[in-house]
Amino acid sequence: MQYDVVVVGGESRGAAAAIRLKQRSPERSVCVLEKGSEIGAHILSGAVMDPRALTELIPDWKEKGAPLNTPVSEDRFLFLTEKSSFNTPGWMLPGCFRNHGNYVVSLGNVCRWLGKQAEELGVEIFPGFAAAEVLYEGDAVKGVATGDLGINRKGEKTDAYQPGMELHGKYTFFAEGARGHLGRQLEERFFLRKTPQVYGLGLKELWEVKPERHQPGLVTHTAGWPLGADVYGGSFLYHMEDRLVAVGFVVGLGYQNPYLSPFEEFQRFKTHPEIRRTFEGGKRVCYGARAIAAGGLQSLPKLAFPGGALVGDEAGFLNASRIKGSHAAIKSAMLAADAAHDALQSGRAP
Repeated sequence: MQYDVVVVGGESRGAAAAIRLKQRSPERSVCVLEKGSEIGAHILSGAVMDPRALTELIPDWKEKGAPLNTPVSEDRFLFLTEKSSFNTPGWMLPGCFRNHGNYVVSLGNVCRWLGKQAEELGVEIFPGFAAAEVLYEGDAVKGVATGDLGINRKGEKTDAYQPGMELHGKYTFFAEGARGHLGRQLEERFFLRKTPQVYGLGLKELWEVKPERHQPGLVTHTAGWPLGADVYGGSFLYHMEDRLVAVGFVVGLGYQNPYLSPFEEFQRFKTHPEIRRTFEGGKRVCYGARAIAAGGLQSLPKLAFPGGALVGDEAGFLNASRIKGSHAAIKSAMLAADAAHDALQSGRAP
């Protein structure tokens, strides 16, 4: 299958790249490969979103019903000891922890909405397909191939066997997320990375809490207990709509204690007197974890290579100091789309 642009990975960055391309050139053929059942299926709800990139991409997002329904109402930053906590006055908070003008969102819902906007523009989205192999033509990327289906655990073809399909693009964007397996292959082949990336592990749960424990728009971050001084990390609690609270815990993967368990530290964190009161009498709805590329600007690789580019978390565009990445992912995808549009318009070869 031949396209002008193939986007590997959905979520906010993949959908944003496809939308931008269609906005610039409606006649261009664009497809998005999404390994989940739909765009947003692999996103665990709960984030604080800076809407600046979304506003640039879709200026009338409010009129179109984008699910940004809960503006941030209050910022808190707590330093925790084992039994007590110290609240930092608002005037002392650095700019990166001030969220006026931002929104507490279900990022999964935002990604689903972006996927629908892309489809309305004519983007072809293939849910349930993961790219398994990078395809080359000479020294340039010419697309990707999906994995074969219907293979048993012995590697044998079953009656349900279906061979993978090849998707060729004049340009291919890789938006797999942190430590995408194809992105790492591209970094090695094209010598894209000169400085190493720094990773953390983020654990998150979504809770439905009692009405008296819920304050829509409240954003709380913490540092300190239960992590020691030699381990960097912290937590967040984001009060969403409908009595939902997203709680997360981040542990930098540079810790030296081999017995430290980030999951167990997260569970211990929830027993703190200041934290447990939010969840007493509540119900955990879902949970998950993901890798976080936290190296920032100094750890960004070279983004472009013959036939394509890395966008979003594939490259490491998380702004770790702000604990935000969706706006940077969307903006990086838009810039890649603009560059591809200009190249295609001028007839420039990959």
